[in-house]
Amino acid sequence: MGDQKRHRILMVSDFFYPNFGGVESHIYYLSQCLLKLGHKVVVMTHAYGNRSGVRYLTGGLKVYYVPWKPFLMQNTLPTFYGTLPIVRTILIREKITLVHGHQAFSTLCHEALMHGRTMGYKVVFTDHSLYGFADVGSIHMNKVLQFTLADVTEAICVSHTSKENTVLRSGLPPEKVFVVPNAVDTAMFKPALNRPSTNEIIIVVVSRLVYRKGADLLVEVIPEVCRMFPNVRFIIGGDGPKRVRLEEMREKHGLQDRVEMLGAVPHALVRSVLISGHIFLNSSLTEAFCIAILEAASCGLLTVSTRVGGVPEVLPDDMVVLAEPDPGDMVQAIKKAITMLPTIDPQEMHNRMKKLYDWHDVAKRTAIVYDHALSSSDQNLIERLSRYLSCGSWAGKLFCLVMLIDFLLWYFLKLWQPDENIEVVPDFKLTCNQDQGPMLDNHDEKT
Repeated sequence: MGDQKRHRILMVSDFFYPNFGGVESHIYYLSQCLLKLGHKVVVMTHAYGNRSGVRYLTGGLKVYYVPWKPFLMQNTLPTFYGTLPIVRTILIREKITLVHGHQAFSTLCHEALMHGRTMGYKVVFTDHSLYGFADVGSIHMNKVLQFTLADVTEAICVSHTSKENTVLRSGLPPEKVFVVPNAVDTAMFKPALNRPSTNEIIIVVVSRLVYRKGADLLVEVIPEVCRMFPNVRFIIGGDGPKRVRLEEMREKHGLQDRVEMLGAVPHALVRSVLISGHIFLNSSLTEAFCIAILEAASCGLLTVSTRVGGVPEVLPDDMVVLAEPDPGDMVQAIKKAITMLPTIDPQEMHNRMKKLYDWHDVAKRTAIVYDHALSSSDQNLIERLSRYLSCGSWAGKLFCLVMLIDFLLWYFLKLWQPDENIEVVPDFKLTCNQDQGPMLDNHDEKT
């Protein structure tokens, strides 16, 4: 690595392979590229079914599937201190220098960051989502985030809109929040060799069919588009509670032959769905970034999307048509996109995406954030507690109490099992099988 400092990073989140999504993809690809830069990366997540213990993924990426079962929406039950012994053991065994937590919804992330700061480690947090300020769920989530980020070393957001949202919700100084966007694996998402005929225009939707992803908008938009354009057909990939509404819409308007419902689509098959269409439709009501748009553009599809969150930052104007999250405006945007189709060259669009978004660039920018975090000054317990006190008259005192108990438990663990009694894992470099397919795993080690 030359004169570049080698980091030893623990990535922590409840969301990781074999589950698929934006956060899972981000952690995986970022870890792989950091490994190629010469850093050591270890991932910690909860157990998924029979997947428990220590596994190795492609490129020698080591994953600790700790024996905690998901409680709600792939999140583990909050224990505050239950994860302290295993987090401490992993940090010492792997000689970790920095803890990187992902996603505000992840219980494991919050607890690992808390324990990491208690033990004197520098911690970085990446926020992948946007949240409101008015509803009960957001109010509680924002208070938890304020507690976690009160003592975080640095924070990363995936868009400038996301940065503004995080700063407002957490009270973090803006200078401590960096913007590092997501990227796309352009080697996986390539255009079809032969572009589909434009005699029949196919609009593709690949999304979780939930309220936040704008499934209710689709129910109103699809019948109107089918009425205006007899040669338009829809392919919808994804599953969720709103799927019933879409199927009812299809039955009500007699669109069984023009709206194809694929159900849940495995990530490995997403490209095959995308390249069958001409236009990608994203109807999200809130998005911090939206990796799905990158994947569609890399496959050569023109994108129609709602103008929400960080979406306007993702693609150049000639690659996306933006609309307000209103059925009438979205129909007009689709109409405009259809007229633009003859000017779209899928291969040219793919080549532009290769230059715009690259995971290796994301890894290099993230490593710079790590450098900033590790160069920051250390603070004693009193200085750290003063940060929590500023979180509110009652909440601040409660946060201080939580951290004091965590500190005492850590001190007790050090007496019960000194650091030198924990076996350190030897490092190794993978020299073969580096070019296997993504996310292959071996269970070479079990705990």
